Amino acid sequence: MKRLRPQGPAGTGTGVRAPLALTVPALLAVAFLLLPLLGILVHTPWADLGTHLSSPAVVEALRLSLLVSFWALGLSLLLGVPLAWLLARVDFPGKALVRSLVLLPMVLPPTVGGVALLLGFGRRGIAGPWLEDTFGITLPFHTSGAVVAATFVAMPFLVISLEGALRGLRPGYEETAASLGASPVRVFLTVTLPMVAPGLTAGAALTWARALGEFGATITFAGNLPGATQTLPLQVYLLLQSRPEAATSLSLLLLAIAMAVLIALRGRWIQGASAAARTAPDRIAHHGVKPAPYHDHQGADPEPEPSPESTARREAEPEPDRAPEPDRTRESGRAPESDRNRDSRAAPPHGGSWSLHADLTGFTRLSLDAAPGITIAVVGPNGAGKTTLLRALLGLTPRAHAVLRLGGRDVTALPPHRRGVAWVPQDGALFPHLTALGNTAYGPRAHGVPRAEARRDAQRWLDRLGVGQLSGRRPAQLSGGQAQRVALARALAARPRLLLLDEPLAALDQTTRARVRHTLRTHLDGFGGVCLIVTHDPVEAVSLADRVLVLDEGRALQDAHPAEVARHPRSPWVARMLGQNAWPGSADESGLGLFGGGRLTVAEPLPAGTPALAVFGPEAVSVHRERPGGSPRNVWPGTVREITASGSRLRVLIGSPRVPDLIAEITPQAAAELGLADGVAVWTSVKATEIVLSRR
Repeated sequence: MKRLRPQGPAGTGTGVRAPLALTVPALLAVAFLLLPLLGILVHTPWADLGTHLSSPAVVEALRLSLLVSFWALGLSLLLGVPLAWLLARVDFPGKALVRSLVLLPMVLPPTVGGVALLLGFGRRGIAGPWLEDTFGITLPFHTSGAVVAATFVAMPFLVISLEGALRGLRPGYEETAASLGASPVRVFLTVTLPMVAPGLTAGAALTWARALGEFGATITFAGNLPGATQTLPLQVYLLLQSRPEAATSLSLLLLAIAMAVLIALRGRWIQGASAAARTAPDRIAHHGVKPAPYHDHQGADPEPEPSPESTARREAEPEPDRAPEPDRTRESGRAPESDRNRDSRAAPPHGGSWSLHADLTGFTRLSLDAAPGITIAVVGPNGAGKTTLLRALLGLTPRAHAVLRLGGRDVTALPPHRRGVAWVPQDGALFPHLTALGNTAYGPRAHGVPRAEARRDAQRWLDRLGVGQLSGRRPAQLSGGQAQRVALARALAARPRLLLLDEPLAALDQTTRARVRHTLRTHLDGFGGVCLIVTHDPVEAVSLADRVLVLDEGRALQDAHPAEVARHPRSPWVARMLGQNAWPGSADESGLGLFGGGRLTVAEPLPAGTPALAVFGPEAVSVHRERPGGSPRNVWPGTVREITASGSRLRVLIGSPRVPDLIAEITPQAAAELGLADGVAVWTSVKATEIVLSRR
């Protein structure tokens, strides 16, 4: 006997042979399921098949079955789709009970279901007398009763299939759509349903097939009345008693319909939201945003040849982008007037400017004020509350609450789609069923802009960000840099008052990141509101932001100009992000007592007892093979743990039993002379004048 080879998730062989102890029972199970079906095929009177299927009673039963099954499908869609969304998206008391009620008809004996329907909707049931007296509706022994019975047993297939699809769909798509101004109903119709269409289609097909084959609940609740409730399954039951050959022919018809449905679905009833519930890497790639380790074209952002229409449009319009001055630095919390007004063509007019005032409570506790045109970089370690801050400003998280004023208007009580706060998540969350132009026009359309005007405005934004020639492409056809620019164009086209960017460049390679960073800076200069950018990249914080907000455990440690944060960081994480050595401790008379033991001598100590952070650059650390002579006070033994290249120099990570790990920066020549390698014992020293103490 040839042993079966197990298949991987994609249907490829794993190379592992199935053991005989499992193969034999599996084949017996297949035979057990197959033999009854073969019995129908073998005993079907093929010569009389046409006569049996064309008899008046069968045709009438078929007509009634189709009528009942399609009405049941429509009723299931009307009631089941909202129920599936509720179960997938909303937490409420008794949710487990509601899901059990949905599943109950799938495990309940059909005749018991019919009895339950009689006691619920019959003339002596709970709701039956009210329906008859108020609306004149009598369900039992009527075609409408057959529809109700079929819906009762079939709707769970739709609800369960669609709920699985909705659970596989990241809420980020719907939240992003809401931030663009789309109401909940619009989000559901234009984003949610299109993205879970495979799961909805599978559930609808199974629901229809189950309704078409319903027997037990129908005969118990609606009876077996020819022309009224006698569907095909009931006709098969009757023919078995008088004409078994005809019953076999009808059974073959129902079997063929069921098999056709299953073949058409090709397993989607198991995969459910195969298009929506992808794994995270697949989902990111589907948006055109590549995970960080993978880059296209050696880091280049491929740009196809522009279309003739795009070329003509560019020639007809003035050039929108102008490169910023390379040596300009901002020395105040606000961008200079000459900088912000440098090029009025950088972005279309927003019709005003909006300041920001926010008071946050909960996990994130801080007050935030910013003038129009200010860009704030939000930095901090993982778990510091950066994303919570953004979601609180959007009104999307219970972890924190924001009292929010934009341009003097209090928007605290408004739902997310009416706040005027646009969000660009890290992966862009481009809607995969829309083109780049459709994505960009989504915000204006949500605000009621006519379709033609919204698409013209969207095309202008795509042109400004250098991706106008890609307007007809879907997200899966875009590279990472292109997708991020489309996501930014989509947010700006919605004309928000507050723009939130959650690590917008994190997934890009260095070459693409530099180009997108330059484009982003240019367009932020023309933005009339406030922009918050969450980042872990010091280059982004310095080049894009007017201020840097440092968070730790939901609190603001520092809110200052990037140059000030770079000179005097108050967070060890920020100092390390900037490539500095940062040791926390408590100030004493001559320096700093380090947490965990050890001390530092500094040239300018703080008052004793002050919580402080000692910061010194890697270039300030001297490395020796022997203890240095003289009387240096900051000298420690250590061991080389790692050597990495940093431009034309080397960075040496050194661990010491007396002080925290520190980083030294030396030349390759010095490393060769010292014979440095992993595990080599060394001595390190730092001059007191090279250490800067900052209050924490």
